[in-house]
Parts: sequence; C-alpha cells; structure tokens
Amino acid sequence: MILVTGGAGFIGSHTVRALAEAGQECVLLQRRAPVVPAPLADLPVHAVQADVADLDALLAVGKQHPITGIVHLAVTLPWSDDDADPIDASARSLEGYLNIVRAAQAWGVRRIVAASTIGVYGFAKAGALAEDMPLPMGHVHAIPTFKKIFELLAGHLSDVTGVQIVNARISGTWGPGGHLPDPFFAAPSLAHAAARRGEPDLSGLVAPPHAEDALDLLYVRDTGRALALLQLTDELRHATYNVASGRATSNADVIAALRSVEPGFRCELPSAGDRPQTWLDITRLREDTGFEPRYDTATAAADYIAWLRAGNAR
Repeated sequence: MILVTGGAGFIGSHTVRALAEAGQECVLLQRRAPVVPAPLADLPVHAVQADVADLDALLAVGKQHPITGIVHLAVTLPWSDDDADPIDASARSLEGYLNIVRAAQAWGVRRIVAASTIGVYGFAKAGALAEDMPLPMGHVHAIPTFKKIFELLAGHLSDVTGVQIVNARISGTWGPGGHLPDPFFAAPSLAHAAARRGEPDLSGLVAPPHAEDALDLLYVRDTGRALALLQLTDELRHATYNVASGRATSNADVIAALRSVEPGFRCELPSAGDRPQTWLDITRLREDTGFEPRYDTATAAADYIAWLRAGNAR
C-alpha cells in the first residue's frame, strides 16, 4: 500500500487516482476526519487520521496497513496558523518531515517521493531549468525556502537511513480541484471565468498579470501520473526530478486555448512586452520513468472547462 499525505487535496487526489490505475491500494493520511473524498470513492482507498507532527499517531498507521511506499504531499510549512509562534511553527514543519522519514525507516519503506516546487529555482533565470543547476540561497518566500531545506535534508537522510528520498520539483499545476485563486498564476481564474462565461477576477494574484507572463504549466492529471511513476518505477538514477510539461505557457496561450473551447470568452490582459521565458527540463523524468505529458494547453482547457461545467465549480 502507498501512503499519500495530502492525498485528499488537489495534487494528492490525482496522484492517488494515478496510483490506483497502476494497480496500487492507497492510504490517505488526513489531519481531520478520516473520510475518503467523493471523487476517490470508487477507488481502493483507505483514510486514516493522523498528523505528521505526531510520531506515535503516524507510526500507528503502519500497524493498521502494510505501507510499502510514501508520497509526501501534505503542506507542512509554517504559515497556516497566523497565531502560531513562527519559531515553533518552523520546528513543527521540520519535525513533520523528519517523522515521515522515521516512519519510512520503521516500516521498511524503500522510497519516499516528497513534493518540492519550481520556486526553488528563483525567478531571475531564462531558458530551461535543469535539476543540477545551482539554486539561489536568498529567502524570498516560505515555500521555496523550506523546500530547499527539505531537499538538503533528503540527501543526508537518504545516505544515513537507507530510505531513498526523491525530490519532485512540481511546476505550476492547474486543473480539476485546484486552488481558486491560485495566488501565483492566472490560469485557474481564467478557466473558471471561461466556464461560467464571465469576467475573470484576478485580484487574488500576488502581482497583476500580463499577457506575456509565462511559466511551465502542467495539467494536474499529468502531475499526478508523474508522481505515481516516480513512486512505482523500479530504479531511479537521481534524487531530484522536475515534474513539469517541459515548455513555457503564457497567459496569452491559456486565453487562446480557453477561447477555442468557449469562443465568447473575452479577457484582454495588458502587455508587458517581450519577457524571458523559463521552463523545467524534464529529460530525467522522461528517461527514467517514460513520462510524457498527455495534455497540451488546448486539451487541458477543454477537459477543465468540461469538469467545471459538470457541476464541480465552486
């Protein structure tokens, strides 16, 4: 059985479905009520209640279910509780990560796939971003800061525990069940507006979007499948993999794809002129797992709008 922390969430639920389609039974670790969410009710899935920061509760999961692999997607970063002491919250985040490794070692798990982020590369580069590039060490935001810390810990802990810890640097991800708004890119807000044939509300973004703004955008069904492949592939030759489309997608590209599905959709973003584009090199992922994205921007837009119009929009 594969334990998926955050398995009821956005990327987690699609990872669970991909694992199930590959013949795996999954255990969802949830901090709150242990309920299998409706979108996963048709799958061989078990829900258990435990917090990764509570080692005893976490270890008890292994007494109920024979865990053979872990995909660690739960957010264990120090900002969810505004009233928490920031030092205590940071310690809890680190302890949660260490507990996952402790549990893996206790259960004899051979591999942990742990979510990292495209944000570790920073924002001042252009062209393809490969896993062996030097990373900027300055602090900009808690997410890339803690993910870089976890990646460094992964290398050390893999050496001393015998558990293979694989860092999955996940690119911008959109699709069914995603965040609205996503504060970092406009695609989800644009898709929701196209589905309801309305004007997009882009006020929730951290910066005003422009037509030329681009990033490596991966449809969540592909993200889940890539993470499942990283967990299930017999041999991985690297400790870190980009989980991405391998191409840059601009807001203008997204709008054009949405218009191909909903011709009446109108959104005119201001132009910022030519901007350097970056994307993640997925050569490692392709070579070691055979992964290829199944959704380009047009097919992703069509699938997402169909899902939203089926009554799934919030």
